[in-house]
Parts: sequence; C-alpha cells; structure tokens
Amino acid sequence: MAKLFRAVIMGPPGSGKGTISKRIAQSFGLEYLSSGHFLRDSVAANTEAGVLVKSYVDRGILVPDDIMTRLMLPRLEQLSAHSWLLDGFPRTLVQAQALNRLVQLDLVIILNVPYATLTERLSHRWIHPPSGRVYNMGFNPPRVQGKDDVTGEPLVQHDDDKPEALMARLRHYKDVAKPVMDLYKSKGILYSFSGTDTDRIWPYISSLLVSKLHTQPTDSFQTHTPTVAE
Repeated sequence: MAKLFRAVIMGPPGSGKGTISKRIAQSFGLEYLSSGHFLRDSVAANTEAGVLVKSYVDRGILVPDDIMTRLMLPRLEQLSAHSWLLDGFPRTLVQAQALNRLVQLDLVIILNVPYATLTERLSHRWIHPPSGRVYNMGFNPPRVQGKDDVTGEPLVQHDDDKPEALMARLRHYKDVAKPVMDLYKSKGILYSFSGTDTDRIWPYISSLLVSKLHTQPTDSFQTHTPTVAE
C-alpha cells in the first residue's frame, strides 16, 4: 500500500481481539503487533524492562504505564516504515497519550461483546504461557486435552479467568478503557462493532478496512488456529 496505515484494536478480555487481529493482518497485509508478544520477548531476553515486567506478571498485576510505554514505544519506533495493527496497547489514557505523541493513528476498532458471552468464553479459556497461545474448550479446543498443540506442554487457566474473578476484571477494563475510547472518538477514528460471533462481525470490519485501505482482502484465515493472548 502506498500510504502507511496504523490501527489499534481494543476490547475486553475474551472479546476475540486475537482472532480478529490475525484475520485483519492476513487479509489486508498489515503487520500484527501484540503487546503480549513484546512483553514475553522482553522477559525472555532478560532486559531491564523485562525484569520489571516479570516482577508484575508473576504477581498477577497489570504492568504500570511507565514500564509499558518504555517497552512499547521504542519497538514501534523501529517500525516507522511499516503499516501495522496493534493489539493490547494502549490500555490506559496515559498510554494512549504517549502513543499519540509518537504516531498518528488512522483507525481504532473496538469490539463490544456482552458480559454473558465474555464470561462463558473466559471460563473455558486455557493458555500456553510461554507462547501466549489460547484455546477455548467450547470452540477451539487443543488436539490433546490439557496440552499445547505445538509443544505438547501443559495448558493453564489463569486465576483471573475463573468465574469468581471475572466480573471484577471486566468492570476494571470498562473503567480504564472508557477514557481511551472517548479520546479516539473525539478524533473521529473510533469504530465500534457489537456481537457475540467473530464470523458475523468480520464482514462489517472487512468492509470498513476496504473503505479505508482502498484494497480488497485476501482472506486465507483459518478459524481454528490458536489465538494469541490478549
């Protein structure tokens, strides 16, 4: 594409951001950037930021804004010649303001999924922690129960995906995300999509991207590919 295109996808835990993001990237040729990937890479590389990240992740605490921006912004600067779709950052208004100082976004997609659907999805969600691959026992189970398809290593269920923690987690997301969405709405780049089935939401997202990118999708997405943690 002639002009660089930068987009962000937002949505609560369990909204299907990983699935939709991979479909967008594959269909429209955007580079898919996941904050989860960057976090895991920094931990694995044992960088100064990675050590700090691990200290929060090990305690099940969200990584603070200053550490997230210190980690993410240099990585995005390295991609100044690329078009991309960013998943998992920014999560807060402080992060969004920092991102705005670095790059002008063209589009922000927000996925709205009912709480009942999110609760059902997350309560059946199991993760392969080293890679971030996500499985759902309802619609995207592993080939061998409890084992990662690629490595055969054990899958785990996060404590905050268990029913007793879900409502508090979803309420926190809503409170934190609203100022970010308000910011992008004021810039005229926020587009919201509601539903319970990513396959039904996809045609509307695809049509929007066709209008923005002036190109037709090459849709080779496979719906049962393990998705990436949000």
